[in-house]
Amino acid sequence: MQLLHTAAELRAALAGQSKTAFVPTMGNLHAGHVSLVELAKQHGQPVVASIFVNPLQFGAGEDFERYPRTLEADCGKLEAAGCDLVFAPDVAEMYPVPQSFSVQPCRSLTGELDGAFRPGHFNGVATVVLKLFNLVQPRVAVFGKKDYQQLLVIRELVRQFNLPIEIVAGDTLRDPDGLAMSSRNAYLDASERMQATRLQQELAGIRAAVQSGERDFAGVSAAACRHLKMAGWRVDYVELRDAGTLQLPTPASTHLVVLGAAWLGQTRLIDNLDFGLPGRVEV
Repeated sequence: MQLLHTAAELRAALAGQSKTAFVPTMGNLHAGHVSLVELAKQHGQPVVASIFVNPLQFGAGEDFERYPRTLEADCGKLEAAGCDLVFAPDVAEMYPVPQSFSVQPCRSLTGELDGAFRPGHFNGVATVVLKLFNLVQPRVAVFGKKDYQQLLVIRELVRQFNLPIEIVAGDTLRDPDGLAMSSRNAYLDASERMQATRLQQELAGIRAAVQSGERDFAGVSAAACRHLKMAGWRVDYVELRDAGTLQLPTPASTHLVVLGAAWLGQTRLIDNLDFGLPGRVEV
């Protein structure tokens, strides 16, 4: 496995490649990231992973400075998973001049949910992903479903810029108790870790209710918020949306996603579950 740090090295290593599969990450990797690399191997070769903590997607007061940087351990996991090349630039390499040009994602995808609570976040995500796509020029790129809103933003980025890239979605990996794997789970203390599964449990309860015929979407979401708040969480949102558009469900919606973001102590956790509606045929 090659470890490269500059754009020039990356371009030289990938010269002539037409079937590259790409997995962008911010490092501090866990089994969920490894599963994305394994999925990428099914769709292209060579497999390239990037490790870059992108300052553009962090807002004021967020955890950019303390976000774990674990390059040596990450490279060990990626090599074991069969990754061929790791691109790990520093900030100066990715942004050699001030990034005065940026990608402005459509408000229909980013005006609510995480976009409402993290202003500018998806601008930073879309901008760095477009830069990485230009550098790697993959045929396939793999993103996890855990960041569901991000996944839809990237799909729309590719569509609107006519990029010849297939976006493949990897399922969320979970610990045995159901907690979605996340680099930020390391921020949880022992007591918080025991409580952290509550978010997934509330989302699963909403899914079960809807699949059983409940159609008061706002009511079941509000109940989940109340349950979390009573348990000591600070809730940003729990919402049911159309899985394809992130808009409110309509009678024509066949595939839904329930998304949640909430704070447990000083740690913000996000999760989602997507599911089909019984009796409706997806087209």
